[in-house]
Amino acid sequence: MAAPEVIRALSGANAILNLATGSFGPQLTEGIVRSGEILSLSREQVRPWYEAKMRKAVAMLHEAFGNACPWSIHRPEGAMFLWLWFPGLPITSHELYQRLKGRGVLVVSGHYFFPGLPDDEDWPHRHECLRVTYSQDDEAVAEGLRVIAEEVRQCYSDAGVR
Repeated sequence: MAAPEVIRALSGANAILNLATGSFGPQLTEGIVRSGEILSLSREQVRPWYEAKMRKAVAMLHEAFGNACPWSIHRPEGAMFLWLWFPGLPITSHELYQRLKGRGVLVVSGHYFFPGLPDDEDWPHRHECLRVTYSQDDEAVAEGLRVIAEEVRQCYSDAGVR
């Protein structure tokens, strides 16, 4: 318990400390950054690894969802996560997040990614999306995507939507 201004100050300091890198990591990578080797490592090692993970995750989603309910994937653009869209989702993405969290699957509700829109803004899309990572091991990703599909299918089923 603290005054709101103390909480804001501590929250800001915590954000800076967690987002700012220490000197150890940059010191370890200084040589490959200076030489430019980091670019070839990124192109030849990191990017192909994440692209392969993304392709596996997309295939897993198609298998898990099929045509059981409305769903789509926003175009993947090289990050280590996918945006899933569930048009007409009968509950909010935050409610879906809560259900998934209860089953041990962590995702990010899409409503956090529309800052500046008023809470009463009548645009359902912001409550129909989830951000899902695929950077964990394949078995964990497969299980998480299976649970997501099961929960989402159940939401639509409970609402009588196919």
